[in-house]
Amino acid sequence: MSLIDLILSRRSIRKYEKKEIPEEVLNQIFEAGQNAPSAANKQPIRFIILKEQDIKKNLSETFSRFLKDSTIVIVGCADVKALLTGKWAVVDTTIAMQNMVIAAWALGVGSCWIGSFNEKKVKELLKIPDKWKVVALLTFGYPSEQPKQRKKKPFEKMFSFNSF
Repeated sequence: MSLIDLILSRRSIRKYEKKEIPEEVLNQIFEAGQNAPSAANKQPIRFIILKEQDIKKNLSETFSRFLKDSTIVIVGCADVKALLTGKWAVVDTTIAMQNMVIAAWALGVGSCWIGSFNEKKVKELLKIPDKWKVVALLTFGYPSEQPKQRKKKPFEKMFSFNSF
């Protein structure tokens, strides 16, 4: 499958098999995030990898219920106070997280972005310092569902040339 076909076939997965992701597969996913571009290559990013079931269950009770069923959860944090590049930290973190999502899909691992969460509670639970912003959570695991393509806006409603 070409990279374009892979990107176009990716879906948000909310149901996962009870199957561990091999360490070498996880390492490839993490490496994809680690090698993402960032403003001035400052890498104002920190990822918290959650494997412990109790922590995932605790987060799941407060936020997305399916979070506890994933193999791992990655919490993407941005150092918004970073010298010179703090204003780009959220973008940098998002780019790295998307790299991991695409790498995972290429390796047969599904994922789902979680943007609806209580940042204060996540920071308390995971002991995240104040200067860091929680950008998003990603669930990962082997899919036990194959969602269909959702309808997308027409090209002309999303793209224009030379002006809005």
